[in-house]
Amino acid sequence: MQVTITAVGPDNKGLADPIVHYVSGAGANIYEIQMYDRDTEHLFAMLMRIEWPDEMGSVAKLRDHLQQIGNTRNLEVRVWARDEHQRLPRVAICTTYRTEPPLAVLRAIRDGRLKAEAAVMIGNRNACHSVAEQFEVPWLNIADSKGVPDYSKMESLIDEHEIDYVILARYMRVLPADICWKFAGGRIINLHHGLLPPFPGFRPYEDAFQHHMLCYGSTVHFIVPELDAGNQIIHQGSFNVPPGTPLEDIKRQGESDHEPNCLVEGLRRVIDREVELHFHRIVKTNH
Repeated sequence: MQVTITAVGPDNKGLADPIVHYVSGAGANIYEIQMYDRDTEHLFAMLMRIEWPDEMGSVAKLRDHLQQIGNTRNLEVRVWARDEHQRLPRVAICTTYRTEPPLAVLRAIRDGRLKAEAAVMIGNRNACHSVAEQFEVPWLNIADSKGVPDYSKMESLIDEHEIDYVILARYMRVLPADICWKFAGGRIINLHHGLLPPFPGFRPYEDAFQHHMLCYGSTVHFIVPELDAGNQIIHQGSFNVPPGTPLEDIKRQGESDHEPNCLVEGLRRVIDREVELHFHRIVKTNH
């Protein structure tokens, strides 16, 4: 069974050794291993993707062993396997203002186009609360009155609800590096309301309009710490407009129709296991 292991904590020496020795000593095949040291934050982060032998016991037992190692090294260790449970993958939908992307995702789940379960909706604003109520999905606002999120709450909710994939559905905040590493390996999926890589940032419609573009679009990509989205693109879509089209009309078309459809298709590719993230690159799978 393919298993993803992450370990994050204060930087120190010899943090990776006991984890690597345990999984290799148990006969696991290590497909991928990456380690990072953020000097400015004194943060150590490690990602491993392994094939765990069935004869060595359950993923739950592996998780217990590695978390015990983590406790001795002051590391937060997470062990995730898509196939650990015989159920639909559970998703957390993170939102800010726009209701169209989460609404499209929840409709696609309801109609069976996305074979997943919406376990929780998380917001840093209350604009999408009514969408969660409409589909009877638990809703939690994790931010203060200014919209500043408490990421410890987000982390706890992801663990508590046993989330497989975190969906940033026009979530207009940059996730901190430690959150990205704790749920690394292709578990955080972002909808960007512009074409990447030429139009990153928070105002891609405006930036493209200033360049007199006639083609606009959106991008669904995996979140990768410390790297710009490039090889992590899952799906992109575009639409053309006639010369002279006002920016307001372009944004209306993109936000109301194009972005939600792009997000649903990108999620479908991940949930149906057509693509995965290996070594920060999108790969087609054989599932």
